[in-house]
Formats: sequence, C-alpha cells, structure tokens
Amino acid sequence: MRLFVRRVLLATALSLAAAGSGPAAFAQSHLRIGIGDDPDVLDPTLSRTYTGRIVFASICDKLFDIDEELKIVPQLALGHETSTDGKAVTIKLRPGVKFHDGEPMDAAAAKYSIDRHLTMKGSYRKPEIGAVDSVEVIDPLTIRLNLKQPFSPLIAQLTDRSGMIVSPKAAEAAGDKFGLKPVCAGPYKFVERVQQDRIVVEKFADYWNKDHVFIDKITYLPIVDTSVRLAALRSGSIDMTERVLATDIKTVRSDPKLRMADSVSLAWYGLMVNQNNGPKSENPLGKDLRVQKAFELSLDREAINQVVFNGEFIVGNQWVSPQNPYYQKDFPVPKRDIAKAKALMKEAGITKPLVLDFMVNNAPESRAISEMVQSMAAEAGFDIRLRITEVATALKAGEDGDFQIYALTWSGRSDPDGNSVIYQTCGAPQNMAKYCDKELDAWHQEARAATDPEARKAIYRKITERFLDKGWIMYMYHPKNLVAHTARLEGLRKVPDGILRVVDLKLK
Repeated sequence: MRLFVRRVLLATALSLAAAGSGPAAFAQSHLRIGIGDDPDVLDPTLSRTYTGRIVFASICDKLFDIDEELKIVPQLALGHETSTDGKAVTIKLRPGVKFHDGEPMDAAAAKYSIDRHLTMKGSYRKPEIGAVDSVEVIDPLTIRLNLKQPFSPLIAQLTDRSGMIVSPKAAEAAGDKFGLKPVCAGPYKFVERVQQDRIVVEKFADYWNKDHVFIDKITYLPIVDTSVRLAALRSGSIDMTERVLATDIKTVRSDPKLRMADSVSLAWYGLMVNQNNGPKSENPLGKDLRVQKAFELSLDREAINQVVFNGEFIVGNQWVSPQNPYYQKDFPVPKRDIAKAKALMKEAGITKPLVLDFMVNNAPESRAISEMVQSMAAEAGFDIRLRITEVATALKAGEDGDFQIYALTWSGRSDPDGNSVIYQTCGAPQNMAKYCDKELDAWHQEARAATDPEARKAIYRKITERFLDKGWIMYMYHPKNLVAHTARLEGLRKVPDGILRVVDLKLK
C-alpha cells in the first residue's frame, strides 16, 4: 500500500508540473483540490456527478444559491416574485454580469439556458424544472417563468445546475461539445481538462463579485482512493480534499497542519434493486417484494454505520434524514430480523442461496459497506457477488439495466422534491429500475403544487408509505460532509450540500 501511495503521489506531482504547477509554481495563489472521482461532462444540462457540481461551483454561477442554514440567497438573480395563483415566477437579474467570453449575462441568456435545460436531448435538468411551460423576456434584466401548475420547489431547483446560465454564443458554437470547454459566468474560467488527471480553472478578471475572489488558479485532481487523497494532503501535494473517510477524522484533527470542516449532508445512500429494466431484473429479488423485504431485513444499518463510519453518519430509511422537517416518523428505520427474513424467503419459494450481482462504486467506504452487506445477507440466504466498478462506468451500466443491486449516493437537494422525484417517478432519468406507479406520480405533483409545509408533509407521508413498501431503493444512511484542508486555507463555508464554494477562500 505504501508503495502504491508513493506512486500515486509521484504521478500527481508530475501531472501538476505538466500543468505548469511544479514546485516553483506552488504559490499561495494556486489552490489544489483532490476530488474523489473524475467528473462526467462539464455541461450543466447533461452533468450527473457530485464532483461535477464541485467543479461547477468555480465556473458556473446559478440564479440562486443556498447558505449554511439552507436559506435561498441571490446569486445571478437579485430576487424573485411569485404570482398569487402560483403559476408565474418573475426573476430580476443582476446587472453588469459577463460570461467568460465577454458576452453579457442578461435576460435573453437566462431564457436561452432554461430553454436549453428543458429541450436539449439527454437533459438531466428537464425533470427538475419540467413544470416550466415557457420563459418570457420582460426586459433586458427580467424574465418570467410561466408554469404549467404551481411548483413550490422551483427556486430551490434553481440553486443547482438547473439555475446555471451558460453563454448562448459559446453553446451555439460548440453544440453537443460544449461540455469540453464550458463558458459560464462564474468566478473562474475553464482552462483545460485532462481526463482522469486534472481540471484547471483560472480567476476571471471581469467576474461580477471579483472583490471576493482571492486565489488565481484552481486545479482539481481526481484521486479515487480516499487514503491516497489524504496522504497527498498531509504531504502538501494538495491543499484540500473532499469526502474524507470517517475513520480518518482523528488523523486529520491530530495534525496541526490540517483542519477539518464537517456538516450534516443533504445526501442519501441507498441500495437500488433492478425491478423492471431488462434481463437483469428477471430474478426473485427484482420481481418478488417478499424477497426484497427479506434482503432489507437481513441488514443492520447501525452496525454498518459503527464499523464503516465510526458511528459518525446518520442512519435513515428515507430520502431525507431524521433531522429533516419532512422526515416521516411514522415509518422508523427497520431493525435487523434474520428470522423474519428467512421466513419471507421460504414463503417466496427460495430454497437455496439466491445468487445476485451487486454493483458497487470503486471507493473505500463503498467497498467496506458492500462487504458487510454481503456477509449479513448471506445469513438470510443470499449469495451476493460484488462487482467493483468505476463511477462513470457504473452510472452507464445502471442506465442500461446492467445490475441487480446497485449501491449509490445521491448528493442531495435542499427541497425534498429534489431527493425523490428524479428517482421515484415513471420515466425519470435516474429511475434506473424503471419503477412506475402512476398514483405515486400524482402524489408527487400534489406535493409540488402545495405551498403550505404541513400540507406537503401530509402528501409525503402517503408517498413514503407506498415507496418504502414497493419502491426500488432501500435508503440506508445520510453521510456527513467531511472536508480536510491545509491550515493555510481560510474562508471555507460549511454548506449542507457539501459543494466546495471557492468565493472568499484565501491561502495564507
């Protein structure tokens, strides 16, 4: 392992040198961030990965953002007003904003980007803002979103990639290649990307909030092995790393050269069962809810939390954590019950170990969880075969139905709608099991139209009862955002979405 770490660190140093960032260039104006995987395409309309969101935080500002308390705050927008019938939202834009290509960020550009999210082939934003029927330009700095029906999560959706505004000129010129060289209105402009090696951005001189940008260049370095990322941080090869292992918290806190920033995440981690997507769904786990329930009853969530995460994470069974006001206390986390699991397997006619393919992302904690799941499920009559797969490859396999069980983390959104609809509704882009319940879809639409929190929660109770009984995802826990960085770094904000915001960061 030590030899492996040294090799990776050497490769990292060489790649940085190739990027014009050798030892002589390690000035205080260059921030090097280790990320857990190589992001997918850097196009906010097409992107799916969490690390992509981290990179976008430097290059693509949004209409709105969230703060440390999950309050929605203006970014490219100055504010918004919703009509009395809830079917029109007027957004005022910030004046004097430029894209990285010098073009103005105005109402026409905002309309272009939202229309692009809604109509571009392969868009992952369309389900997030599909309630938008049309976008009107009211004046050069005002747009109106006309909705098909009231949609209470809309502004929350615009705090993420759905609210990112791209340069129409650059997008039109690049077509489907826009993600190779994105042009937005963020604090940094894109410089280069070398797949599996680095993404480099540099400070944008005409940024609207430039007085709060203090670092000249940022290099994002994909380093899949979390222990290697931490070793690189401790050696000084990088300045910050996200998703530190819970078992490494003590190591970070005991190092005077490092600091730890942690916050409860909006994310959920779940085990996903292929119920209806191709040949790999044709098995007792995919087709018999008794077998699926037996599999869940074989698992001990708290034991996994204690062993893999030192008890630091939050055990859960829903798409929002038990700390969230929308959590449904009537449906508590199920306890492990091997006797009941075996009885359900017998009732389903399973008389010998059921062999199942379990696709797992190639990350230390994911592997550790999968090994515990494998061991626990064996006691109930499951023969789990692990398939360790790189993140991007696994996502594609999931889309293609090439899985029977798939472990995945969703990075979370501030509104519960953003944690559920994209996975639970018929035809949604992240619904890799092709699960479909028209009545549940209708309830989601009711929840979207409701503006009173208690009314929404009552609707979510129905959704929770149905999905926990028949849905394709077993929610397991909610992680903490664990970010370690050099003590020289100041100004890091601990926002629950875990995204590393780079405005106001300073290197002493």
